Amino acid sequence: MITKPFRPPSFVRPESSDNEPATKKRRISSDVHATAIPSYRKPLSSVENSNSSPVSSSNQNEQYYTVLWRKYTNKKNKTWDGDAILAVVGGYATLTDSNTGKEMGKTVCNRPLLPGSALSVAGKELEVDGVLKKEEYLSGRAFLNGGSAAVQEKPKHSGTGYKSLTAAVKGFSQQKVVAAKPKNLTRATDKKFFKTPLLSSTVMPRTNSSKPQPRHDPNQPNALVMKRPLSAPKGKEIVDVVVDPVLGKHLRDHQREGVKFLYECVMGMRCEGEGAIMADEMGLGKTLQTIALLWTLMKQNPIYGSPPVVGKALIVCPAGLIDNWRREFLKWLGNERIGVFVADGKNRKITNFTMGKAYNIMVVGYEMLRVVQDDLKKGKIDIVVADEGHRLKTANNKAMQAIQSLSTERRVILSGTPLQNDLGEFFTAIDFVNPGLLGQRSAFKRTFEAPILKSRQPEASESELEKGEARWQELVSLTSRFMIRRTADVLSKYLPPKTEQIVFCRPTVAQAAAYRSILSSPIFTAALGNTDMALQLINVLKKICNSPALLKSKTDTEDTPSEMLQSLLTLIPQNILNSNASSTKLRVLDSLVHRLYTTTEEKIVIVSNYTKTLDMIEKLLNSLSYTFLRLDGSTPANKRQPLVEKFNKTNKKTAFAFLLSAKSGGVGLNLIGASRIVLFDIDWNPATDLQAMARIHRDGQKLPCKIYRFLVQGGLDEKIFQRQIMKMGLANAVVDNKASASSFSKDELRDLFRLDERDTCQTHDLLQCPCDCMGSRVDNNEPIEISDSEDDDSGQDRYPTLKKASEVDMLEQESRIQARRTAKQPKLTLLMEYRHLDTKYVRSAKKGETNQAIESDAAGVSLDDDVLFEVLKEPDCRVGFVLTKSSS
Repeated sequence: MITKPFRPPSFVRPESSDNEPATKKRRISSDVHATAIPSYRKPLSSVENSNSSPVSSSNQNEQYYTVLWRKYTNKKNKTWDGDAILAVVGGYATLTDSNTGKEMGKTVCNRPLLPGSALSVAGKELEVDGVLKKEEYLSGRAFLNGGSAAVQEKPKHSGTGYKSLTAAVKGFSQQKVVAAKPKNLTRATDKKFFKTPLLSSTVMPRTNSSKPQPRHDPNQPNALVMKRPLSAPKGKEIVDVVVDPVLGKHLRDHQREGVKFLYECVMGMRCEGEGAIMADEMGLGKTLQTIALLWTLMKQNPIYGSPPVVGKALIVCPAGLIDNWRREFLKWLGNERIGVFVADGKNRKITNFTMGKAYNIMVVGYEMLRVVQDDLKKGKIDIVVADEGHRLKTANNKAMQAIQSLSTERRVILSGTPLQNDLGEFFTAIDFVNPGLLGQRSAFKRTFEAPILKSRQPEASESELEKGEARWQELVSLTSRFMIRRTADVLSKYLPPKTEQIVFCRPTVAQAAAYRSILSSPIFTAALGNTDMALQLINVLKKICNSPALLKSKTDTEDTPSEMLQSLLTLIPQNILNSNASSTKLRVLDSLVHRLYTTTEEKIVIVSNYTKTLDMIEKLLNSLSYTFLRLDGSTPANKRQPLVEKFNKTNKKTAFAFLLSAKSGGVGLNLIGASRIVLFDIDWNPATDLQAMARIHRDGQKLPCKIYRFLVQGGLDEKIFQRQIMKMGLANAVVDNKASASSFSKDELRDLFRLDERDTCQTHDLLQCPCDCMGSRVDNNEPIEISDSEDDDSGQDRYPTLKKASEVDMLEQESRIQARRTAKQPKLTLLMEYRHLDTKYVRSAKKGETNQAIESDAAGVSLDDDVLFEVLKEPDCRVGFVLTKSSS
C-alpha cells in the first residue's frame, strides 16, 4: 500500500532558557493590571454537587439523565444516532430509548455523571446531555415524542403564526383572489342570491358600523359566548362567537360547559391537535351538545369576515342510531335551518351531500361508511363525529381507516365508555382524535400501560407503585386537555333518584347438580388447556346460570349443538333439560314481575344478551298473561323506534314489559315508559351492561328508577361481575380521575370455573368488609376499631357475634384485622360504595322476636325498594345476598 511520506511539523514549540516548555507565568505580585487580571488564582471552594455525588444503592441517590447515543464507528465525522434516557439506580445505569420506551441496555455505573460526561452502555457510546428530574422520569413525560417538550403546556399564541386559526380559515387563499380583483369589475356570480327562507329573530340586525359585529348578541341574558382567540391573522379582526339562542336556551349548565370545551378543542385552543373526546355518561345530552357545536361552527367564525369554520360535517354512528340523529336535528333545528343527508340502503347518491348545497350534515352507519368512503373522498369534510366511538377499538378497524382516509383534522368521539377493556383501546381513541400526541403504540405500552397495570397488582413493590402512580397522573393530565367526562351525578337535580341492586341468586338443587356434572366431566378437564374449548365451556356455564334447559336449544350462531356440547348433555337428566323450572333467576324474576304488576302501576324492561333467553322470558310472561313488546336483532330497523314510542306512551295493560336484546338495542334507546329494568345476565364488558342500565334513567323520566342485575351466587356470573369491577376500576382511574382501580390477584381468579356453594357471598368475602351485612353504610375512610373492653355494649350491637376477650384467639384476630386493613385500599372502594345485605336478616323476623323484626325493618330501609323487599321476605326466595346503592 502506497502511503504519503512523513511530513514534519510546521512549527516547533519554543523552549525556555532552562530547557523547559514555555508556560504561562503566574503572577506573584499585584501591579497596575490587577484590576483586569487577577494576580493569583484562589483554590476552588469545595461545593457539594448532588449530580456529581457517587451513586449508591439507596433510592435517595437515584439520578436520571438525557443522553445522546450512537453505535461504535471508525468514521472521521461521527454523528449521534438518537436520544435516550439514562437511569442510574442502585449502582446500575439503564439506557431507555426516549422514542419507543424500549430498554437498550444496562451496565454498572458507580461514578458521578455531569453534562458532557461520556460512557459506554451495551456497545453504545453515550454523552450526557442534561440532568432529568425524577418527577419527569416517573411521569413518562420524557418518553413522549422523544422528549418533554411535547407535553409542555401549549404556549400562548401571538403574532400572525396562530396555526389553528389559519387552519380553520381554509378559504383564505380563495378570499385573497377575490380581494385582488379590481373594484370596477363586479360579476353577478360574486353576489349571494340564496337566503335562508326562515329568518331567525335571534340574528343581530346589520349596521353600517365598522366595528366587527357578531351574529348573535353576546350581551343578551344567558348568552353562551365562546372563548376568543388571542390573535388573528394579519389584517383581520376577532369577533365574538355566540351559540344560537335557539339552542342555547335549552342547554343545561353542564351542557353549556361541554359545548365550550368541544369548541376550544376543535379550534386548537387546548392542545396541539384539533380533536376531542366527550366521555359523558349516558343520558347527559351528548347529542344536543354536538348539534350546538356543529351549528355554531357552520354559521360563525372568530375571524371577522371569514367564511364559517365548518362547511360539511360527517356523523358516523351505529346503524340503529341513524334515525335518532335525524330526529334530534329535526327537533332542535327543524327542516328550514339545516339539511341532514342520511346514507342508507335507499339513498346512496353521496354527491348530493359532497357536491350539493342543500345538505350540510351527513349521517352514516359504521358499516355503510366503508361502502361510500371513496365517494366521500371526492368532497371536502371539515369535521367528523364518531358516535359510540368506543367501537373504534383497534387501528386496524375498517371504519377507523375509512375515517382517516378522509384527511379531516377535526375529529370528535362521543362515548360514555371510552375505556372498556384495556388502555390499548384507550390509546387508539386518543391517537384517532389527536394523532401522534402520545407517540407510537409500542412506546405507549412500555411507558404508560405496563407500569400502570403493574402498579395495580396486589404484589406490586413500592417502586412500582410510585412509578405507576406518576404515569397515571401524567396520563390523566394529558387526556384532560381534550377529553371531558361528567357522570350521571350532574343530573341529580334534573332526574328522579335511582337505586341499583346487585341480586345474588342461589342456584336451585337441579341447577347446582347440572353445574357440578359439567365441571366433573373428563371433557371439561381436557378442555381447560384448549382456548377454543374453554370459550365454549364458558358459554355452557353461562347458559346453565340462566337455565340448564337452554343447553338443549340451538345456539344463536349454530344450527346444531357442537360435539362437545352433545357429550355434555348426556350428563344432565332429561327432566332438567326439558323444563325451565330449575332456573333460579327465572324464579326470582317471576316473583318480581308478579309483585310489580299486582301492587304498582309501573312497567319494566328486561334485558338479555341472548335471544334464546328472551324466548324463555317471553314464555313466562305469556303464562302470566302479561302484555309485552320485544326488540332484538330480528326486529327491522324501521320498526324499532315505533316499538319504543308505543311502550313509552301506553299503560301497562297495553305493554307491561319490554324485552330487549342488549346487543341490538343497548344504546341510544330512551325507554322512559318503564321505571324498572332487569339485567337478566351479565356481560364480560361492563360498558354493555352500563349502557343497558341507562335506558330508563334519562330525560323525561318522572318516577324513581330501580335497576336489578341478576347473578348466580358462587357461579360464573359472580366471577364475571368481579372482572367487571376490575375493568371499571381501571376506567375510573384514568377517565374519571379516581384513584380507585379495583384489581384481583391471579389466585383469586383461578376459581373461574368453580361453583362456590357456601352460604356466604364470595364477592363480599373478597372485600373482607367489616360490615354487619345488614345494609348499614360502610365508611371507606373510617379506620377499623376493635374495642378491648368486655363491657362495650356498642360493639355488641354492631357485631352481634363478637366473643368475649377470653375466648378470642388474639393472633388470629390480629391477622384478620390486618387483612381487612389491607383490603380497604383504594383498589376496592368501587364495591364499598354499596350497602351489603345478607337476606337472612330480612326473613329472620318472627312473631314476638322484636330484635329480629328491627333487623328486618333496617334491611328494608337500606334497600329503598318495597317490591324487592316483599320478594325477599318470601319463604322460598332464592336471593342470598344483595348489594344496593341509591342516588337519593
